[in-house]
Formats: sequence, structure tokens, C-alpha cells
Amino acid sequence: MSTQTIPPSSKIRRLLNKVPEVTIYFWVIKCLCTTIGETMSDNLMGRFAVGGDNATPGQLQVALYKVAAITVVVLVVLLAAQFRLKRYVPVVYWANIVVISVLGTQITDMFEGQGDMPNHMWAITIVSVTLLGAVFLAWWLVERTLSMHSIRTTRREMFYWLAILTTFATGTAVGDLIAEKFSLGYLTTLGLFSVVIAVIAMVWKSTPINGVLAFWLAYIMTRPLGASTGDWLSQQGNQGLNLGTTTTSYLFLGTIVALVIYLQIRKPDITPLELVNAASGPC
Repeated sequence: MSTQTIPPSSKIRRLLNKVPEVTIYFWVIKCLCTTIGETMSDNLMGRFAVGGDNATPGQLQVALYKVAAITVVVLVVLLAAQFRLKRYVPVVYWANIVVISVLGTQITDMFEGQGDMPNHMWAITIVSVTLLGAVFLAWWLVERTLSMHSIRTTRREMFYWLAILTTFATGTAVGDLIAEKFSLGYLTTLGLFSVVIAVIAMVWKSTPINGVLAFWLAYIMTRPLGASTGDWLSQQGNQGLNLGTTTTSYLFLGTIVALVIYLQIRKPDITPLELVNAASGPC
């Protein structure tokens, strides 16, 4: 008979990664979520605005504050559920990502305004990049790792979700700056960030670049990629296809739901324990 003892629940908690393994499913759903963030934010703002489609920029801005407040409440509830879990649960995790994507767009839009040409784009981009750098620096100084394979303590999970929120806000600001300030158009911007992500992937495959660094760089770039995709599909003008925010949002949301249900049932994105243990030290 084996003499191996079963570790207490607190130790089991530390052995489990609270976030998904980085697979093709991860990247597909992440990109879909970033698109939802852009289109759903616009859709909700239009629904809450006095005047509907004919709302003035001022009315849209007021509606944005209301929608953002509701989004924050929903996110607090979902994050509370996430932190109470002892393991990664796809439905809860990806619900948080969808709502964070919407909130990241809303935060950036609050400072950009609702005119034909958003304001303060350079300032918002610089501030968001600075905040993102500060989050990663604090995370590294405290934990000595930025690995997505070792989110197995409450403190690391707090750093992880704070980083996620700032990456979404940063990606939105960078995407808006390039697409609108530089007048490249949504489709052109989409192609540009697709190339950037492809270059990051090739560098990761062919050079000794740190895998965690490559992951976070690609993660940030998927935000403007998804936002550009959403604008290209939903908006009129500036290369947009004018499908509308409602059609685009629910099309992508339905795809996300189907994929997350598959992950919940089949569990192909659970991080192996040996990988979790290997990532416990410096990245």
C-alpha cells in the first residue's frame, strides 16, 4: 500500500493554475473577445443614449458613464466568482475576459470623447502604456515571475487580472491612435496588427526570446487587432462594412459561447501540473 499522503486543500490550491493553458483555443477566443469589447461597448452606449442613433456626442458620453458603471458592477461580481474558485473554470474565466474587454474600451472612450475625431489619443496611449509597464514591474518585483502558467496564489491572480485590464485599455488606445489619428482605416489597421503578431510569433519560434515576454507582447497586440476587426465589420466609412454593432456583437458572442462550452466539457486547455511547477520561479 502506498504511503503517499494527500496534501491539504491549501496545498492543492497552490498546485492549480487558475487560468487556461495557451493553446489555439486561447488565441481564437481572445481575439473574438477583443472584437466583442469594441462592438458591444458601442452598441450598449447607443442603446442607453438619449436620442438613440441621433444622439449628440454629449448624450453619448453621458450614456457611456452609465454603461461603464454597470459594467464595473458586473465585473466585480464575476471577479469575485473567479477568485473564489479553486481551479480554472472556462465559463467563469472567459466571462471575465469578455466584460474586461468591454470595460477596457469604455475606459479609453471616456477620455477620447465621442466626436468624429477622438481627443487626447497620444496622451491616453502614453498613460496606458506607462500604467501597463508599472503593473508588470510591480508584479515582477513582488513575484519574480510574470508567467501565465503559475497563477496559483491570490496575489498572483490579482496581478494577472490587473495586467489583463491594462492590456485591454492599452490595446484600445494604440489601435484608435493608428486607425483614426493616422487615418489608416480599419482594414489596413487590422492587416498591420496581424503582421505585427505574426512577426512576434516568428521571433518566438526562431530566436531565444523569452516565451513569457512574447506571450504578453502578442496579448497586447490582439486587442487592437480585435478592435479593428470589430470596427471594420460594424462601422460605416473608413473601410467599414457597416454590418452594425448588434449583428457583429451577437455573431461573435455566439461563437465565443460555443467554444467555451466545448472547453468546459472537453478541457483541452488545462495547464499540466509539471508545467505549473516548472513556472514557479523566475520567468
